[in-house]
Amino acid sequence: MRLLVALGGNALLRRTQVPSAGNQLENIRIACAQVARVAAAHDMVLTHGNGPQVGLLALQSAAYTAVESYPLDVLDAESEGMLGYLLEQELANLLPASRAVASLLTRVEVDPQDPAFQAPAKPIGPVYTRAQADELALRRQWAMAPDGAGWRRVVPSPRPVRIPGLGVIRSLLGQGVLVIAAGGGGIPVVPRPDGGGMQGVEAVIDKDLCSAFIATELQVDCLIIATDVDAVYLDWGLPTQRAIGHTTPEALAAHLFAAGSMAPKVEAACQFVRASGRRAAIGALGDIEALLAGQRGTQISPAAA
Repeated sequence: MRLLVALGGNALLRRTQVPSAGNQLENIRIACAQVARVAAAHDMVLTHGNGPQVGLLALQSAAYTAVESYPLDVLDAESEGMLGYLLEQELANLLPASRAVASLLTRVEVDPQDPAFQAPAKPIGPVYTRAQADELALRRQWAMAPDGAGWRRVVPSPRPVRIPGLGVIRSLLGQGVLVIAAGGGGIPVVPRPDGGGMQGVEAVIDKDLCSAFIATELQVDCLIIATDVDAVYLDWGLPTQRAIGHTTPEALAAHLFAAGSMAPKVEAACQFVRASGRRAAIGALGDIEALLAGQRGTQISPAAA
């Protein structure tokens, strides 16, 4: 079976943790041990989030005032390379020596006229208090938005329209390589105004929407979106909260989910199911075998099924 597994950024660095190298490596080792259980028996593309990491890199870049801060597309590439290296190494340590693992820096073309550039909404970096957020907004000219009990920086998140290196991913997958790609949603690029190729752009692409796009293009059999909850819930946080088991894109469209949290995951899963006619699952990474078997999490199938 051919799979695409999308790891949430919080699976690699939990929201409450100090963003140290040690904490990140510990989480990655746990995640890879779970991914490897399925990867050993199936062809796989692995994607991952980078929200906490790219936000930390942005803070570090802004702290050095001798030069201007590095643009977001470069920080996207840095975080993708860093996390890709750690994931590749840990998976290679767990899988048989005969199973090749490759991490790819992945450019993702977006539309320069995407409305997202005028309405930053993608949260990155740590959670701040209101006072800290106000100070950063004034000093760094950052857009800030509420996130739970705190505040986070928000940046443009345009939709993917093309993966220039998709042929490379497809070729490696066809040779049995476990491919780690489109980390953090990939590196956002747009056509140069002079028509002479591509150039980077200040944005962070949603990892789940990019994963669904790649999963559709590669015609995978199942898209698994692994997160830190065991399913999609209705009335989340209320006494009436309840998990959604087996459902369809049409049924999910009747409900609203938290923007910047579960909403993009549901949208991405439904987008894949509608485009491919195949199945998507959303749930906890620790349940990955049961998610694949259709026994746990929220299972989203075509209406006809």
